[in-house]
Amino acid sequence: ARSVLIKLRAIASITHSTVFVSASNQNIGTMPERRPFVRLPTDVYPVNYGLSLKPDLIDFTFEGKLEALVEVTQATNQIVMNCADIDIITASFVPQGGEEINATGFNYQNEDEKVTLSFPSALQKGFGTLKIDFVGELNDKMKGFYRSKYTSPTGEIRYAAVTQFEATDARRAFPCWDEPAIKATFDITLIVPKDRVALSNMNVIDRKPHPDDENLVEVKFATTPIMSTYLVAFVIGEYDYVESQSSDGVMVRVYTPVGKAEQGKFALEVATKTLPFYNDYFSVPYPLPKIDLIAIADFAAGAMENWGLVTYRETALLIDPKNSCSSSRQWVALVVGHELAHQWFGNLVTMEWWTHLWLNEGFASWIEYLCVDHCFPEYDIWTQFVSADYTRALDLDALDSSHPIEVNVGHPSEVDEIFDAISYSKGASVIRMLHNYIGDEDFRKGMNAYLLKFQHKNASTEDLWDCLEQASGKPIAAVMGSWTKQMGFPIIAVDQEQQGDDRILKISQKKFCASGPHNEENCPSWMVPISICTSEDPKCTKLKVLLDRQETTITLNSVGPDQWIKINPGTVGFYRIQYSSSMLESLLPGIRDLSLQPVDRLGLQNDLFSLSRAGMISTVEVLKLMEAFLNEPNYTVWSDLSCNLGVLSSLLSHTDFHEEIQEFIRDLFTPIGLKLGWDSKPGEGHLDALLRSLVLGKLGKAGHKPTLEEARRRFKDHVDGKQVLPADLRSPVSSACLRSHIVSSSLLPQLHKQADMQEEKNRIERVLGAISAPDLIQKVLNFALSEDVRPQDTVSVIGGVAGSSKQGRKAAWKFVKDNWEELYNRYQGGFLISRLIKLTVDGFAIDKMAVEVKSFFESHPAPAAERTVQQCCENILLNAAWLKRDAEDIHQYLLQRKAPPV
Repeated sequence: ARSVLIKLRAIASITHSTVFVSASNQNIGTMPERRPFVRLPTDVYPVNYGLSLKPDLIDFTFEGKLEALVEVTQATNQIVMNCADIDIITASFVPQGGEEINATGFNYQNEDEKVTLSFPSALQKGFGTLKIDFVGELNDKMKGFYRSKYTSPTGEIRYAAVTQFEATDARRAFPCWDEPAIKATFDITLIVPKDRVALSNMNVIDRKPHPDDENLVEVKFATTPIMSTYLVAFVIGEYDYVESQSSDGVMVRVYTPVGKAEQGKFALEVATKTLPFYNDYFSVPYPLPKIDLIAIADFAAGAMENWGLVTYRETALLIDPKNSCSSSRQWVALVVGHELAHQWFGNLVTMEWWTHLWLNEGFASWIEYLCVDHCFPEYDIWTQFVSADYTRALDLDALDSSHPIEVNVGHPSEVDEIFDAISYSKGASVIRMLHNYIGDEDFRKGMNAYLLKFQHKNASTEDLWDCLEQASGKPIAAVMGSWTKQMGFPIIAVDQEQQGDDRILKISQKKFCASGPHNEENCPSWMVPISICTSEDPKCTKLKVLLDRQETTITLNSVGPDQWIKINPGTVGFYRIQYSSSMLESLLPGIRDLSLQPVDRLGLQNDLFSLSRAGMISTVEVLKLMEAFLNEPNYTVWSDLSCNLGVLSSLLSHTDFHEEIQEFIRDLFTPIGLKLGWDSKPGEGHLDALLRSLVLGKLGKAGHKPTLEEARRRFKDHVDGKQVLPADLRSPVSSACLRSHIVSSSLLPQLHKQADMQEEKNRIERVLGAISAPDLIQKVLNFALSEDVRPQDTVSVIGGVAGSSKQGRKAAWKFVKDNWEELYNRYQGGFLISRLIKLTVDGFAIDKMAVEVKSFFESHPAPAAERTVQQCCENILLNAAWLKRDAEDIHQYLLQRKAPPV
């Protein structure tokens, strides 16, 4: 599930009982002991679920009948299943060829989400049918079988009934063996109002009137392949669709809200290109007759890969040719690529237990980029990967409160916590490194062997390593174990000397920590695939080595003294680099004259920025480096610079020279802003549109007067209906206008109400935080919890307030504390609660705030966000230490760069 990675792409995570000591050596806390957890007994397991469900879209309840063919593997007088928020009315067991035995008791273990059915005599070995009648509630918590609110084209409020079962919520829709390794087939029947669309994993094989009610129909679906419960799905609601067939004969449909079929066409095009691409890549055909992609109004995740019926947030699936911006198109392409990859990797072959979730998600997060690169080569998407996933994972993984990629998961409440940037982004980054180390041909060979060997079964991480090892002949398990079983990553220190025509490199590794170098005795080490290139051919790797010890010496033959050396070309290896000062000095011209590849210019700057935060170099060195990017043409390089300057700007908002860093940002971004201008020129592409939006947004936020003036003029023309703003400019323009009090605070909520498209509503929600007057900030925060904002979007409204100013940050944190009960109930401890906490408090930079945050969550526990709270406290202390260490030097540098030469 692209669960977490909504636009904000920000999140949280889990391990065992660990203590971490923060930057200022205050002990911020211990992970509490995990609840004891036992998997289901194996004496009875399902072979086929016959499931009939009848939802009531008015009273928000549902009735269900289960007839499951099960096998009893050893005699027992009880059956233990998963069950949550469901009332069982009757249960019985019919042994094959025998008499029906009624259950005499149902014992619910609510804490463990289990029910034990007791029978008066032992059920004997062999097959039988378990029959259960039950009722449940269509909840409003965006999990299990739930209700999703939407507005009909005539303006009425209505509800759809939809599902979200990953990780452990199928048990809220029907009693089942809700563990990924307990696979079975499913025969699903839905009894629904006759004017509603009913969908499930498979195609409809029968649709007939309900005998007792002429307003209802019974819709019966074909039998599914053997599959895990978390991938089962059903949707009942009102939808339009567009359809097409992929070149290999699979029927593809994209379901949209009524009247918006047009907005499904882009996703349809991506899906029909993507299925044949994966068929070819995996050499395994897509195993179902159809695939549906559907936009759900209330949806906590980004999307969910249910087999044959993939559910999406509206913003991750719908594209309006006139009103969607370039970044939304790219987002939809990536999410569609991600979910369709899961149809093989996850659905056909499924992880044995949630411990291996990272493999599912990391793999899909890597291959979505491969797929988008295939469909849209003009997106330069692999450079964007480095900024969106790779550097984000490095930042999180440098914390003491990170966790290994592979985490032992027990109780269901722990699963939500690993839907984080380590599972997704670090997972994807180490798979990218592995693919580069093995080479594409052997990688595909190993993937194919894995999918064929384990299809319709379950596998663990080691199973994939075995297949890739056999295909490549390389020590995959040993190399990858060092990246998945221990947290963190190395910093590679490099020094050089010239000997005649040869260059001698001394390379060493030690763990990189956000709080500074790791100098303990028992320092962990990694098996690090290292590539090296030179200025002779920056795109071509001259040498590859596997660093399998603390340090080594390498000789590069025939490299003259005037050539520079670059480690990790393509920024593929998951590590940071610290060059000796002479090596770094020789690389800097490669930034100015663009002879270094874009992704390497980005990587160099990003490494130095994180070294400055860790106190290993002065932040002033990074500011000097940033000034070398004046001629930079690449969108992603600017995006990463912008992100790091945003971090610095947020840090310096705690000082009295915040205006000086704004001036620095204005000076850096003005030339590229002038070059791009406001209007797109003939022949411009996707990346130019992204860059224009980024640069104008940055200049507006930094208070660049000409940008603010022009934004005001264009916004007025837009509102007066004179000249519609292109979608790509709407965010930067409206946020610039809010920031400079140009727009009346009531205008945007009014535009929000009128917006017909969820993407437009989200755009407005995200910029509202730019308002700076205290009473208006409060208004925006109250708006976040109003009926006008979808429950899943409240988080980005509050996050927008926290991220846009010092006052906003304080107000947002107070608001979260004051409304904690409502917010916590709304998200029931899912990953949205983690994201909310991170967005609200991560930007503080005062030691006592870490103490305040920690004590608030001690008295208001949020089990699924424990690690997020730790990470935030650690970040606050790191920020505070950074400020104490470097603020004065930064201030002096910013003053003297403006001083007239003497």
